[in-house]
Amino acid sequence: MYKTILKFLVLSVAIQASLALENGLARTPPMGWMHWERYRCITDCNKYPDECISENLFKRTTDLLVDEGYLAAGYEYVIIDDCWLEKERDNVTNRLVEDRKRFPSGLNALADYIHQRGVKFGLYQDYGTNTCAGYPGVINNMALDAQTFAEWDVDYVKLDGCYADINQMDEGYPEFGRLLNRTGRPMVYSCSWPVYQEYEGKLPNYEALKQHCNLWRNWNDIDDSFESVAQIMDYFSKNQDRIQPHAGPGHWNDPDMLILGNYGLSYDQSKLQMAVWSILAAPLIMSNDLSAVRPEIKEILQNKHVIAVDQDPLGIQGRRISIKNKIEVWSRPITPVILNGEYSYAVAFVSRRADGAPYTIKFKLSELNLTNPRGYSVTDLYDNNRYLGFVKPSTVFETRINPNGVMFYKFTALQSGRK
Repeated sequence: MYKTILKFLVLSVAIQASLALENGLARTPPMGWMHWERYRCITDCNKYPDECISENLFKRTTDLLVDEGYLAAGYEYVIIDDCWLEKERDNVTNRLVEDRKRFPSGLNALADYIHQRGVKFGLYQDYGTNTCAGYPGVINNMALDAQTFAEWDVDYVKLDGCYADINQMDEGYPEFGRLLNRTGRPMVYSCSWPVYQEYEGKLPNYEALKQHCNLWRNWNDIDDSFESVAQIMDYFSKNQDRIQPHAGPGHWNDPDMLILGNYGLSYDQSKLQMAVWSILAAPLIMSNDLSAVRPEIKEILQNKHVIAVDQDPLGIQGRRISIKNKIEVWSRPITPVILNGEYSYAVAFVSRRADGAPYTIKFKLSELNLTNPRGYSVTDLYDNNRYLGFVKPSTVFETRINPNGVMFYKFTALQSGRK
């Protein structure tokens, strides 16, 4: 009887593994570049030759990603979003076809170019009859399209959800993930499953999401404004009890793209988005014109100390833990973890104030769940990790934040008291 039960348990585990994604990818949040927020669906290459969705845009961006230091900082994917397709599938093979005028060399050649520079290649599709911009979707062709992506050497697939039945997504998205896996090519799988269900008032199954997707979009598309960033922050904070527990290595909540370097954010607001996204363990996917990013914004995007928070190997998504006088405190447990199980923390003090002057605020550290009795060393993550001193839970910590700005600190837990 024992052997029979053991065989049944082993078989059950094997069946569960075959039903889950199990691709071993995205152990930390993916980092890269995607065209949508900045370039949308610009397809007129005669009028907008430097902005149209074309192989030239993605080659140029790949070169900039490498030559300007972004790849070295961790941004390893160049991802094509919507509007890369012909309006119809091939009438003989039924395969998807890249726009022949804008991608004259074909996606295999583009993938080769991207890979030769040490970058990975991402591609968009839609679990629906059409993509959001009206190009062919994967419905009724999922096995064919998954195999096509593998043959095109795709490394990352974003599957949107326009023109789809939300009631079919619970089965359809996992099925496409299994089909991607079955090709034998490792492909990060980004789902838009929950956002469309939440639009319609249906609560997504997050247990299923983290079994079948490497990351997923939870809420609205980001636009080029601080208002949009703030609305996404509000969604994540108000729903954090429901969604935060499901993030972790291999499966991440995705608040959408980084818009630093575009038109809508000030310098301080740019620092704010980068800090909060790192607290959220968010995928760091830029959408901007890398050739036009100002040096001070590039410095934010490539800040190795902030990126280390986002990429922390514990993979614990942070939370908004306090609001006082329109100052929000966002905190994330990170490494190092000391022997008695005390975490270190990244803590962002975020100003939602707009009253002109920087605002000074004080907190006792124990109020912020910083309770390690041996104390912490404090560094300023936006000032080259500059050491600020030693603090204990009883310490009253004071900081001063610019309007719509952020101060971002690391509190490193100490094992043996004052450092």
